[in-house]
Amino acid sequence: MFSVDCRSRPWQANLRQANSRQANCFVLIVLTVFAGLAARHAEAAKPTVDVPTAAASSEAEMKPYTDIVSNTSVKFEMLPIRGGKFTMGSPPNEPMRSDDEGPQHEVEISPFWMGKYEVTWDEYEIFMFQLDIAQRKLTNTEPTPLELAADALIRPTKPYTDMTFGMGKETYPAICMTQYAAFRYCEWLSAKTGRYYRLPTEAEWEYACRAGTTTSYAFGDDVSKLGDYAWFYENSEEAYHPIAKKKPNPWGLYDMHGNVSEWCADAYQSDFYATMKGKVTKDPLNVPKEVEPCVVRGGSWDDDPDRLRSAARRASSKEWKQQDPQIPQSVWYYTDALFNGFRIVRPLVEPPEKDKKNYGFADLSR
Repeated sequence: MFSVDCRSRPWQANLRQANSRQANCFVLIVLTVFAGLAARHAEAAKPTVDVPTAAASSEAEMKPYTDIVSNTSVKFEMLPIRGGKFTMGSPPNEPMRSDDEGPQHEVEISPFWMGKYEVTWDEYEIFMFQLDIAQRKLTNTEPTPLELAADALIRPTKPYTDMTFGMGKETYPAICMTQYAAFRYCEWLSAKTGRYYRLPTEAEWEYACRAGTTTSYAFGDDVSKLGDYAWFYENSEEAYHPIAKKKPNPWGLYDMHGNVSEWCADAYQSDFYATMKGKVTKDPLNVPKEVEPCVVRGGSWDDDPDRLRSAARRASSKEWKQQDPQIPQSVWYYTDALFNGFRIVRPLVEPPEKDKKNYGFADLSR
């Protein structure tokens, strides 16, 4: 079963205290008011930046592409992930296995694009600090309809401390955000670019991580090779690292094992797989109804090899913000989750607006 690692970490003693307060209720109310306005702007607008390779009407037409965050110099790469079926979870005889990884079951996945890398601070801080708006003001640039839609969305309150905790910023993965914050980033990025981005489902994440393999890791079962593909407790020197410094998996995705663990769109339920046993389930999603627990995948720089396996699951916890000094505690930051970030996906077929709420586009004041 899932167990808590109680090993002491040196960084835990370095968390700084502050007296600032978050107006969380106000944040959630304003989000609800402006979400509809933003959606109406986005529906009527064309993508801010034309990226021909991002267009595809069928799986066969899907290509890698680089998207651009308008009015910034920031770009991010997306790789096509072909649809298919796979066996999700781990067999009972897999070393280091936990009970929540079973029973194994067959899943069918629809095609999507996935971020080649974890979302970095270079990308996330545009959203976090409204750097795109500042750049427009500096250059006296009029916003496009899509930018107006993005501007209308709620963004994080100012953090009360440096959320990198001195570990590095440029080209490093963004960390310490809640699942709610990751949802809101995807909503903002979708409005900003005119292309629909979201968090991966747990099934999509494992499918992409495995990349056609059935072994403990995407490179096989030999844990002695883990250091070639991942940053974890034994080689990380107790900090995360810049993206793409290790080998990618067979589908070209970097840091699926280690560096930082990654948010999925699902709620965590230890026996969720039992609901899909004996049948082929297409594109499963366990829609969150509470803030915790939700699913985190991939393991991190602060974890042992067992948590980096392709099938390994982890549940978020309110303990991830236990040293947050604010009252009420922030809906945007997990002060104690220096090991956790996220990457994004874009499905080939964009769901109708009524279904997007299942992937985090709802009012999550829950």
